[in-house]
Amino acid sequence: MTKEIDCCRHKHRDEAEYDALIRRLNRIEGQVRGVKGMVEKEAYCTDILTQVSAIQSALNAFSRELLANHIRTCVVADIQNGQTEVVDDLLNTIQKLMK
Repeated sequence: MTKEIDCCRHKHRDEAEYDALIRRLNRIEGQVRGVKGMVEKEAYCTDILTQVSAIQSALNAFSRELLANHIRTCVVADIQNGQTEVVDDLLNTIQKLMK
């Protein structure tokens, strides 16, 4: 059973954004399963590491897409509504992503 993560804030995504994010995640999930299979089949270390690098790149691309959508929608809306503390939240998020 999958445990759902629930937090205080939610964002409704339009169908196109939702579909694009889910497609990326499905590809990443497939890549991770592929690496698991490589380990199970005792693939050569550098071949596995090459695939891990591809997964990291795919996750970075997912993060960039999600961050861009967040800035265009949530951040802009909050600033327009006078909630400028969203800028500090955005900066903290970017700092976490750059670790």
